[in-house]
Amino acid sequence: MPTLTAEKKTKIFTDLGGNAANTGSIEAQIAILTERITHISQHLQGNKKDFSSNRGLLQLVGERKRLLSYLSKHNLKGYRELIEKLGLRK
Repeated sequence: MPTLTAEKKTKIFTDLGGNAANTGSIEAQIAILTERITHISQHLQGNKKDFSSNRGLLQLVGERKRLLSYLSKHNLKGYRELIEKLGLRK
């Protein structure tokens, strides 16, 4: 079963990006990465020796970190709202 269905992606884009066509918004990209990270981390809890998935997880976490850093520099209020909405930090 895929991690993100088309309906789930559309819902994320409309909630965070403004509309379903705004797939490039930073907030929507971070939310999609967060969904993928939670799915892969659940997979790794049962498959501890899956090193290729572990590497992919680390790459996704790094990409999300870079996007969050960009967002915090350019839109601090939006950054704070997003991490509150996604339950990431603080």
